[in-house]
Amino acid sequence: MILSVIVSSSVKSFFQLIGVLLVFIFVLALTYFCTRWIAKYQKGINVNKNIHVIETCRLTNNKFIQIIEVGQKCLVIAICKDSVTMLCEIERDALSWVPGESGQTPVVNESFQELLAKLKDKIPRK
Repeated sequence: MILSVIVSSSVKSFFQLIGVLLVFIFVLALTYFCTRWIAKYQKGINVNKNIHVIETCRLTNNKFIQIIEVGQKCLVIAICKDSVTMLCEIERDALSWVPGESGQTPVVNESFQELLAKLKDKIPRK
């Protein structure tokens, strides 16, 4: 009698563990697919056709200088914690890379494998 109670409680505990693991895996999968769906949704919303950030330079933790293209104009702006200030307008010809020009690709569009290959070439071999 006591042996059957011990065995039945062990089996019951085992099935509870399996049930909790299945619920955990289900919640984890649901979270993964929901996050991917939200990322695709937000990516589709934030498509800018007239404004492109060409280059960003960090001056301090919360101060940046950016070259942006707005329509056909290229502007240099300063971004601080509480303000954005236009510094000047520059000519497209003065830039080394402008979005949309054929034959030129920015460094940002390189694949991870290409970046890793460049990094491996720079590391000295022993």
